[in-house]
Amino acid sequence: MLNSGKPQQQPNQLQQIPQQQPSTAKQEQNSFGTTGLEEDWKTKLRLPPKDSRPKTEDVTATKGNDFEDYYLKRDLLMGIYEKGFEKPSPIQEEAIPIALAGRDILARAKNGTGKTASFLIPALEKTDTTKNTIQVLVLVPTRELALQTSQVCKELGKYMNVQVMVSTGGTSLKDDIMRLYNTVHIFVATPGRVLDLANKGVCDLTKCQTIILDEADKLLSPEFQPLVEQIITYLPKDRQILLFSATFPVTVKDFKDKFLRKPYEINLMDELTLKGVTQYYAFVEERQKVHCLNTLFSKLQINQSIIFCNSVNRVELLAKKITQLGYSCFYIHAKMQQAHRNRVFHDFRRGACRNLVCSDLFTRGIDIQAVNVVINFDFPKNSETYLHRIGRSGRFGHLGLAINLITYEDRFNLYKIEQELGTEIKPIPPEIDKSLYVAM
Repeated sequence: MLNSGKPQQQPNQLQQIPQQQPSTAKQEQNSFGTTGLEEDWKTKLRLPPKDSRPKTEDVTATKGNDFEDYYLKRDLLMGIYEKGFEKPSPIQEEAIPIALAGRDILARAKNGTGKTASFLIPALEKTDTTKNTIQVLVLVPTRELALQTSQVCKELGKYMNVQVMVSTGGTSLKDDIMRLYNTVHIFVATPGRVLDLANKGVCDLTKCQTIILDEADKLLSPEFQPLVEQIITYLPKDRQILLFSATFPVTVKDFKDKFLRKPYEINLMDELTLKGVTQYYAFVEERQKVHCLNTLFSKLQINQSIIFCNSVNRVELLAKKITQLGYSCFYIHAKMQQAHRNRVFHDFRRGACRNLVCSDLFTRGIDIQAVNVVINFDFPKNSETYLHRIGRSGRFGHLGLAINLITYEDRFNLYKIEQELGTEIKPIPPEIDKSLYVAM
């Protein structure tokens, strides 16, 4: 009797299948099942063109994980892949699962190896969009980095309905106060502005479970550390603290002992400089520098370049000279009006100009993929500044070139920085091999 019942049920099941499909698809969107629809969402993604440039071990020496291995929300995965991320980089492999587990983290990794996504991905994953509270605070030391980080956060979370707000000094406090009356889930900001808003009682951090310090060494310098420590007092006692940087000075240890609870330490700095950045120096007199720069412009195949000076006055003077030589050039420094700074940063980023002259304002975390040449028109005084400057080229394991104009007075600093970073800065050859810094 049981066997004779089966054929009668079969046709009914087949007739019902078309009606069941919509609900199966809906269920599939909300959970990782094993149905035939599992891969459908991937085929519908609007992926950017594949980056076929060669990459160095700084980003390729991975364990072979995929972003799906972290059981992330489908909407977040869609944002990750549409941003052009294919597989996690080494720092992302190390940091994402630990951050998702709620541990405090002290992470050290080279410039341009994917640190920003390694804290934004877990931040987005843990955000509950049904709650009208600030759940993640991302602190950064500069206004440009705040804008860039919030933009990356919005792009990664574009399918998630996460409300991201960015706030920095130099912008309207009134506008920020009005914005905070609406929903904000992730708040990206510079320390002074956050503290101002928290002190005024308009920025409620009592439900903020995660605070992230990007470029942590700068945020824990004497200029910022007192502000950061005050901000932390506004957060709940059981908050999670994530510190990310390429360099960690002694001040970090005191902060760690005071605020972090058994932090998970990640150190991917077996060597300090990026494998893909070739470094040269040219020995010149001060009065020869502009002539030398002109020669470099005519000989190098520059996609985009960033040229560093040690003072604001020299930034403007050099930009004027470069323009007189007939090359397209922008400049940016801390004394410019914020609206002007934003416009320069945005225009350079979208490729409106080939060369940018700047002060050390622009060394922190700024990620412009097209930059393949960095020139230290003025050689920096310390190894940390040097490391951050040359890290503006060779982003995410790509190739780049760093050229240093060295005067007689700089020779001791050159030697000291080579020793401290364990790197070699070679004399500039008559011809520089294009394969060292140009994607073929």
